[in-house]
Amino acid sequence: MAWTEQNNSISIILLIIYNDCSCFKAILVVSEGQDSSNEGQVAKHKADPEAEQHWLRGNSLFDEGKFDEAIEEYTLAINIDKEYSSAYFNRALNYAILKKTDYAKKDLQSVLELEPKSADAPLLLGDIAEQSNDLLSARFWYEKSLSNDPNYAEAKNRLEHIDSLLHMDVNDKGGSAQVELAPAKEKKKEEEENKTIIEEGQVKRVAFYKSNVKFDQVIGMAKVKEYLMENVVLAMKRPDLFKKYGKKLGLGLILYGPPGTGKTHIVNAIAGEAGANVIVVQINQILDMYTGNTEKNLHQHFQQARENTPCILFFDELDALGVKRGGGEQGGEGSAMRTAVNAFLTEMNGIVDNPEGIFVIGATNQPWDIDPALKRSGRFGDSIYINPPSYKDRKGLFELYTRNKPHDRLSFGRLARATSGFSPADIAKICDRAAMRPLLHEHKFNKGRNLNMRDMLAILKDKDMSGSSLDEWYSMVKKDVISKTEVQIVDGKRQEIVKEGKLDAQEKVLYKSMVKDIKKNTSPTRIRIKKFMRWWALHFF
Repeated sequence: MAWTEQNNSISIILLIIYNDCSCFKAILVVSEGQDSSNEGQVAKHKADPEAEQHWLRGNSLFDEGKFDEAIEEYTLAINIDKEYSSAYFNRALNYAILKKTDYAKKDLQSVLELEPKSADAPLLLGDIAEQSNDLLSARFWYEKSLSNDPNYAEAKNRLEHIDSLLHMDVNDKGGSAQVELAPAKEKKKEEEENKTIIEEGQVKRVAFYKSNVKFDQVIGMAKVKEYLMENVVLAMKRPDLFKKYGKKLGLGLILYGPPGTGKTHIVNAIAGEAGANVIVVQINQILDMYTGNTEKNLHQHFQQARENTPCILFFDELDALGVKRGGGEQGGEGSAMRTAVNAFLTEMNGIVDNPEGIFVIGATNQPWDIDPALKRSGRFGDSIYINPPSYKDRKGLFELYTRNKPHDRLSFGRLARATSGFSPADIAKICDRAAMRPLLHEHKFNKGRNLNMRDMLAILKDKDMSGSSLDEWYSMVKKDVISKTEVQIVDGKRQEIVKEGKLDAQEKVLYKSMVKDIKKNTSPTRIRIKKFMRWWALHFF
């Protein structure tokens, strides 16, 4: 990002800046000149050329996220030219990002002294006040911004947002405004009540949420969606039908496949279709070093699900919790993991007697590491392989992930060929990074443009984006599932020893589709074909 000067008009842009995982909204002055938004305003102060150079360097440093160094450059500009309002404003923005709000406010006051009719400075002051939850002060500053520029849409939007939070009740005696933060308080109370609470290693309350995702937002996988609709969603929505025809209600399901193929997304789609709550079970919240706490924590999750039916208990990375027992220190007898697996089996047995309204779903990249007792019928009896997207699915994914972005005509077929073997997560990342290119262009030149094929191909050609995240994963798990022959010399004689993978005979049949994919994607021939297809699509068609 950078600021550039343009002819006699002040340009601003609204950006969302993330700092320490908190969202900070700010209005950036990106060029100088005459403020045409305020009628009757005289031309702005002409900056000293040397000061202007420091100002431009400060903007470049801001682009790189070097906020402290940017502040130093703006300070040099101000020392040279005490009336350089844009330098004060941009320094204030950097201070605000660094949470140095007192310094930011002081600089913004300087802007208002130099430009009493500025609409941007009060807007940023209002934003700082809003971030501090001082809604009355925020409202004052947004009103001032709007009074300085009645056509300022952003100030108007902010003011409407604040008024939606504030209920103004005028006090007749003093004429002062009494503020009731009813909606905000109710929302905060609701959020507090729906937080996971852990005290001394014991889970007291578990958070849950509802999903708005539906199956039409899941690209491809027609057979998988049909199965889930008939066996999971329908079981949760119409248990009466299942009972009428003597059909057992579903209990447990394992979604397995390579990472980034959309297993969590599918769970959210199931919940959205069924109107069910979702509880995500995290292993760090379950395991505890003190005897009995692990069992109690797991029980609390299942109990919370019973109290909020219909509910999906989602165990992501199920292999981490349901690890095979009898495996030594990593998961063997006497370990905390063994205790967790035993408690897990107990809870699953409890649901067998009363499964109505509860469905337990596990997701894993390595199903062969899950304890066999969990995978038997009546627990996690069903397994569904979530395979990487096909050529047709990759086209659909690119269409989906660019749908909310202004774009020119994109060759989705070419993009699908250039991403042979990529996961949905890879494709989402490509689209997100490509969208930054027109965004930064508009920020630099104050002139918008659409996302185009050049942007997409530039990201795909980037060394950091070359290849798929699945390439390394396939190579990593190959040794776990595919037997290999090693040659050893014993007493001077050459011997061939076959080392079997982790899968037993039954698991090889159960996970046949996944094993087939792993073999295919780790064969030298297939690797060469994928690389050639990607290269051809990137450079030719």
